[in-house]
Amino acid sequence: MSAALLAAPTPAAWVDAAAAHWQMLLTDHANCEKKAASTALALIFSYPEDTALAIALARLAREELRHFEQVARLMQQLGVPFERQQPGRYATALRRHAASTEPGRKVDLLLIGALIEARSCERFRLLAPRLPGPLAAFYTDLERAEARHHELYLDHARASAAGIDWQRRLRDLAMVEAELATSPDPVLRFHSGCPNVA
Repeated sequence: MSAALLAAPTPAAWVDAAAAHWQMLLTDHANCEKKAASTALALIFSYPEDTALAIALARLAREELRHFEQVARLMQQLGVPFERQQPGRYATALRRHAASTEPGRKVDLLLIGALIEARSCERFRLLAPRLPGPLAAFYTDLERAEARHHELYLDHARASAAGIDWQRRLRDLAMVEAELATSPDPVLRFHSGCPNVA
């Protein structure tokens, strides 16, 4: 179902670059898991009145932190040192398109969360066959987890969308996401566009 949310598939050039530079990608993946937990916590603080959302996001944040722990351990196992990286453009640029007023902003942020998780799910699936054994098995498992996460965000966006055409907003945001995930990009990141790496 995750691929159905996306307006365009990940280009083969990104998959090739990511498979060739998987150590660099793994460092960014560790950062992504921390950011995913942070995003869930930020939404809990922003919308404390939505108890159902808060409880669901608390569980999601715990899962994301567990995934970070697993990535960090894999980096140790595979001999990949942690190096500081500049963040990519993807998430920040995508969130710039969220509505500035409520309740539209809440719905948009949840839809953006669904799109980010759906893209993660797609890329885990594409990368798993191209990576070293322990990492391939881990990414196969993560694809299932990310599918649950994108469904959570989508379900709560629908529940929060009284009076809002959330399907139109999803289509609009998916077009922005697709451009960011497929256009030329100066860096290789887990959610980057086609990178310029040798």
